[in-house]
Amino acid sequence: MARVGVLGGTFNPPHIGHLVMAQEALDQLALDRVVLMPVHTPPHKELHADPGPDVRAHLCRLAVQGDERLHVSTREIDREGPSYTVQTLREIAAEQPRDELVFIVGGDMALSLPTWKEPEAILALATLAVAAREGTAREDIVARVGALKGARERVRFFDMPRLDLSSSDIRRRAAAGRPVRYLVPPAVADYLGLDGLYRLT
Repeated sequence: MARVGVLGGTFNPPHIGHLVMAQEALDQLALDRVVLMPVHTPPHKELHADPGPDVRAHLCRLAVQGDERLHVSTREIDREGPSYTVQTLREIAAEQPRDELVFIVGGDMALSLPTWKEPEAILALATLAVAAREGTAREDIVARVGALKGARERVRFFDMPRLDLSSSDIRRRAAAGRPVRYLVPPAVADYLGLDGLYRLT
């Protein structure tokens, strides 16, 4: 039996904030590993300047290389279509019934949980691990998701250092030809530089 964290997202591109979140979840929640799960198509938002799901998965693999605690799954990409968390967790639980699943989200995503497909089923399948950051109070999250069945037992918070960083910021910097090194893992920075990904032409 293993405690497995699942960190979903567009990862367009993956940046150090994603890796810090994975690291803090590993440490504070005593996880055995964290799996980055890039989506094929996010059901709740539009993907901007998308290089394609296969490229985003490759960037994730570059981001985690050298860290045996971090893995990348293309499960949602291979499935194609909208990537619903509840479907993903059901598949993992069916394949690895002895593992304990922990779904890792930021505070902003936790606030939107009641609007997701089958949110109570998500809480039945996995602990929801919420990265607590400034700007999204724990009390607001508890109030928002508290009415969901299982929320009291299945929502856990962990501390996350404040990093004012987003994938959209990095895409804008790359598009303008500005440096992104130290904002993304070195291998990702090298790939973006060599490939010219996100660069405006």
